[in-house]
Amino acid sequence: MTIKQTKKIPANSSLIFIVDKDVKKHPFFGVLNAREKEYVASAGKDFEGADGETVATLPGGRRAVFIARPEKFNHRKSILLMRRIVAVAREKRLQRIAVAGEDFRTGEKEFDTLVPRVAAMEFEIANFEFVKYKTPPKRGWNFIDEVLIYVDKERVITDIEKQLKEGKIIGEEINETRKLSNTPGGDMTPEVLARAAVSAGTRTGFKTKVLNENEIKKLGMGGVLGVARGSSEKPRFIIMEYLKGGKEKPIVLVGKGVTFDSGGLNLKPSSGIYEMHMDMSGGAAVIHTLAAAARLKLAKNIIGLIPAVENMPSGSSYHPGDLLKTMSGKTIEVLNTDAEGRVILADALHYAKRYDPELVIDIATLTGAAMVALGQRASAIFSTDEKFAKKMQESGELAGDYVWPLPLWEEYEDDIKGTFGDVANDAKTRYGGTITAAAFLWQFIKGTPWMHIDMAPRMTSIDGEYLAKGAAGSPVALLMQFLSE
Repeated sequence: MTIKQTKKIPANSSLIFIVDKDVKKHPFFGVLNAREKEYVASAGKDFEGADGETVATLPGGRRAVFIARPEKFNHRKSILLMRRIVAVAREKRLQRIAVAGEDFRTGEKEFDTLVPRVAAMEFEIANFEFVKYKTPPKRGWNFIDEVLIYVDKERVITDIEKQLKEGKIIGEEINETRKLSNTPGGDMTPEVLARAAVSAGTRTGFKTKVLNENEIKKLGMGGVLGVARGSSEKPRFIIMEYLKGGKEKPIVLVGKGVTFDSGGLNLKPSSGIYEMHMDMSGGAAVIHTLAAAARLKLAKNIIGLIPAVENMPSGSSYHPGDLLKTMSGKTIEVLNTDAEGRVILADALHYAKRYDPELVIDIATLTGAAMVALGQRASAIFSTDEKFAKKMQESGELAGDYVWPLPLWEEYEDDIKGTFGDVANDAKTRYGGTITAAAFLWQFIKGTPWMHIDMAPRMTSIDGEYLAKGAAGSPVALLMQFLSE
């Protein structure tokens, strides 16, 4: 999809009017001819306070869409409006649309200066649908080919083209993340995920190294090897390096890469197993965050680490009651084979210390408890540094990829102490599961600035977001906003 600014609107572009109280004040009204103005002035009256949209054909044949501006308009509603415009245009099979940049401004200065970047990103992700396995319809897919952003006078934003390019790149990499996450478990294995990382690095400009099972054994990663034991698919440990930040310490991103999570011997119920091919969404997000950073040529040192396994039940599976020795030397007492994500991340977090990082951020679809706590509208974050946590929360607000902090207190460590091993992979209590999982991970990264993002709530899109069903592509937008700052 092409996204660009314009001061002249071609006749073959459909106009998108965001209607407030007076349609005559809309930026597009001035570019219409007399007959079109008369028609639009009449049609626009229907949207004073209404919540809906109408597609009309103006005199002369040009298409126009009228959408009511949401009440108490703010940056969150602006982001949803950006997506909604694309959803309506796709539904009406409009291939070329023109929007007014002014329609997305809210009066909130920090957000308004980023409107072009955010808009381009949101247009891209709203124009996505996972159709790889579908037979194309006779009329073709109803994707938008072009979005023109109309600017009728000088604005505060002076770098519009630059922002549009940045936002489009981030949106494209979010969609690549969604493609990986949506890929069925039968086609997505640790080796396939590793090849995807290599391909992304070759395409965008970062280095990738993939460790095989023997190399993982030499490192003593007993957590990764233990979880992988039940599958015929061998584990991989993926290392990605984007080093464009000179001598500054790197930020290390660690992504959970469970390419299918059956729960192991503690088999998941049928209601909870269907979407478990997306349990590598954290790993996919790390791959394409590095890809976006490389394409944008960020002056940063960023490392990506992904422990990639398949968690399956078989005669060789790891068992409840097993004791796994991790790379750190700490032992994990396995109480539940379905708490596997934290087990493989334990090894990856310890490996991350090798880089003497400024910050380690792990991203994982870790717990259903995070969804119980927050619903499906924000990821849970935990951090040993309040400054980083606050900045991550601010980044989420600007990018429309929201997070909310939960406590990481020493008291919670008592809940994950092992009886026969150092730590247990399941807590003594059934309460606060997302917190006790974070406390478990903390044991393997102490002494290093660290943040944990439990993205389980944002693994898939939900109704009302104007995004296609399936993977949401979180938290690539969040991480890119954070890294850019």
